[in-house]
Parts: sequence; structure tokens; C-alpha cells
Amino acid sequence: MKIPTPQYRSPLGRLVPEPRQDPEEIKREGWRDQQILVISPDDARLDRVERELLRRIGDRLYGEKGVRHG
Repeated sequence: MKIPTPQYRSPLGRLVPEPRQDPEEIKREGWRDQQILVISPDDARLDRVERELLRRIGDRLYGEKGVRHG
């Protein structure tokens, strides 16, 4: 008689998003629930001014693309 090995259920498992969940829905929930904004400056929904603003914010907070300090 085989006794099945019990599966350990990680408490972190509930934090993993459903694989079928739409990435845009995850972004939407992140903004609504935690005020976290995830957006590419190349997003077609943005105009030229908004794209430039995002690039400047990203460069100021995280440094320019391709430039390493230290």
C-alpha cells in the first residue's frame, strides 16, 4: 500500500498571481491597491510629453540607461 507524501504548501503561494491573469489587470490592481505604477515610456497610450516625463523620472530615480556609477 502506497501512502501519498503530503505536499508542503508555501505561505508565499497565495502571493503568486494566477498564470492566466492579464498583465494589465495586475498593473491596474497594483495602482488601485498600493499606488504602484508600472508603465513603459514606450506605451502607445502616452503622448510625447508624457513619455519624456516618464523617462526623466526614471533617469532621476534609477540613473540613465546604460550608465553605471561606482
